[in-house]
Amino acid sequence: MNDESTQQLIATTQRLAAAGEALSEAAGRLETQHRDLGAQQQALDDKIARMVAAIEDQGAASSFTDLKERVAQLERENADLKSHASRISANSARKTLPPLVTALLSKSGVDSPEGIDAATLDKTLASLSVEQRIAVKAQMARAGLIE
Repeated sequence: MNDESTQQLIATTQRLAAAGEALSEAAGRLETQHRDLGAQQQALDDKIARMVAAIEDQGAASSFTDLKERVAQLERENADLKSHASRISANSARKTLPPLVTALLSKSGVDSPEGIDAATLDKTLASLSVEQRIAVKAQMARAGLIE
């Protein structure tokens, strides 16, 4: 090998050594950046996990509140329906009187039992026994004609 070849080989070797050193430094910087990015990624993952947990807790709390409001609303509607049903059943009770009571009232001159007052009713039923008066008044109360 001659001098010129040796010089070229030395120059090439120096350039390769410099390139290797530059690659080594670049690899070190990449490794440092990779560790930094890993730490940043972990921090972001932690933040996202906390956000998701907060949203889920808030969603669970709001859905629980919504359910409580819905139950209260349904209980109010149920109470309204029960009161409405009791009014309907009270209004749909028997409105006619047995023939005996109707005959007794007509003999006393009472045409419409809706307009009867307590004094007139007592006068009309005076001829009956106590048990019969109680029975007639009970039938009239069931029919909704007296209170």
